[in-house]
Amino acid sequence: MSTDNKPQLTYPHLYFREPNPLADGNYPGFAPGSRVADGMRIDRDVEIPVRDGSVLYADVHRPADPGTAPLPVLISWGPYGKHGGRSTAPSRSAASGVDPSWVSPYAAIEAPDPLFWCRHGYAVVYVDPRGTWSTPGDYTLASEQEAQDFHDAIEWAGTRDWSNGKVGLSGVSYLSIAQWRVAATRPPHLAAINPWEGLTDFYRDIAYHGGIPETGFMEVFARHSLGYSSTRVEDLERLAAEHPFDDAYWDAKRAVLENVEVPAYVVASWSNQGLHGRGTLEGFKRISSAHKWLEVHGRKTWEYYYRPENVASQLKFFDWALKGEDNGWTDRPKVLTEVRERANAGYVAQEREWPIARTEYVPLHLDAAQGTLVDKPPLAEAEVSYPVQDGDGVGGTRFSYAFTERTRLTGHAKLRLWLEARGSDDADVFVALRKKDASGREVPFPFFALYDNGPIALGWLRASHRALDERRSTPWQPWHRHDREELLEPGVPVALDIEIWPSSTLFEPGESLEVVVQAGDVVTGVLPGHRVTRNAGDHVIRTGGRFDSHLLVPVVADE
Repeated sequence: MSTDNKPQLTYPHLYFREPNPLADGNYPGFAPGSRVADGMRIDRDVEIPVRDGSVLYADVHRPADPGTAPLPVLISWGPYGKHGGRSTAPSRSAASGVDPSWVSPYAAIEAPDPLFWCRHGYAVVYVDPRGTWSTPGDYTLASEQEAQDFHDAIEWAGTRDWSNGKVGLSGVSYLSIAQWRVAATRPPHLAAINPWEGLTDFYRDIAYHGGIPETGFMEVFARHSLGYSSTRVEDLERLAAEHPFDDAYWDAKRAVLENVEVPAYVVASWSNQGLHGRGTLEGFKRISSAHKWLEVHGRKTWEYYYRPENVASQLKFFDWALKGEDNGWTDRPKVLTEVRERANAGYVAQEREWPIARTEYVPLHLDAAQGTLVDKPPLAEAEVSYPVQDGDGVGGTRFSYAFTERTRLTGHAKLRLWLEARGSDDADVFVALRKKDASGREVPFPFFALYDNGPIALGWLRASHRALDERRSTPWQPWHRHDREELLEPGVPVALDIEIWPSSTLFEPGESLEVVVQAGDVVTGVLPGHRVTRNAGDHVIRTGGRFDSHLLVPVVADE
């Protein structure tokens, strides 16, 4: 652990708000002490000193009779409470898909179950970060302060007399986000990470989808999931509203992913559209780890993390990385991707890299005259318009493509759309890809962590944010700058390159791909959501001739 005697970092640009009452989170109170239960020794509210003289509080779980061998350590770090907290409920609900028999009462939200891991010769440490629950200080989200504190906690765990000196990190969502951040600081005792569906870019991945403010998940997260504290917490909701561009505030929350060098078992999900899907894959692409593995599934988040066969994979990885076991883990394919046929059905493809090098990016051209996607650019120009509000809600239009042969789409997609806004100087565009069966019925997929009515993939773009970072963009993945506005001129169509988040779907002959373009959320009544848009009047989509509106899809041939 660093011995620098530095004060807590200050953040003059932040607003803080009053915390949520600790009683609302089922908090048992600050109560240092030890007990033995179910073969574990549980030390509660253990003090972990950090470099500025402050302390963190952690619960430490160890085998009650560990024998003589020192223990590898798993750490989970997140704001939801090492005791479980209020947010445990959704991850254990019937909608989550988690079988109650898979998880013991000792497991905190989105964290590894200490009962399982202690029985397999591990110590498990749950830490309440600075400013959460009874840990003193101000809570700052994904900050440099948090990364420093987490770094020091790793070094503390790696130097206990019961530790073998090797620390691994495990957990879902925020517990994964924190892994990217701290791994980039390179703690000497950090030996492996397992980021499981954790975003890497707060601006693009959740706060501003395509420059459109996200107002569903962010509200729930900021008001109800964060902020159980005896001090103050960062006012994420207010700060997000005051930082509509990708500025220094958002950049300060990003890990320098290229600095991550430890072995990594990264798990992403096609179903986590609008939260962790994009960022987890970006993390895998950019980290410098010589030993890294990617697994991408299409199921529900918590269900997949706690499913016994997947816990067995976690164990095999950490046994290799933290115990030094020659157990065949390194023979595992570098990339595994689930190719979805329908909800909870498909097959797993083995790959060597991500994105898949043999991908053929095929343009399917929009034809507004027929409402179809076609293989060749239409010669005749056409247009289709829709009011942004119709009698049933948001307006929109559809384009479809029927497959004549078995086709696998795996990877990034992009929609090039020529659009004019009549009656407004801006336009918020929402895009979804859907699968239709041979009879024309929609094939729904698991969505987010709790829902069953999801599309294949989603995309968003505010037209005034259409400027691209040419250095980072590729033909199949546009990278928008989000640093300024370019408002629309009356009667002037503009080309929008809309990023559609990665997905993987199999189409049989007779099945079809549908592109939905509309002025509001395609999936409603769920998270994420976007209540505030700049839409007014009509949207006009132009195709054919001078207007090369098309969908670029990732076609992958199985080997």
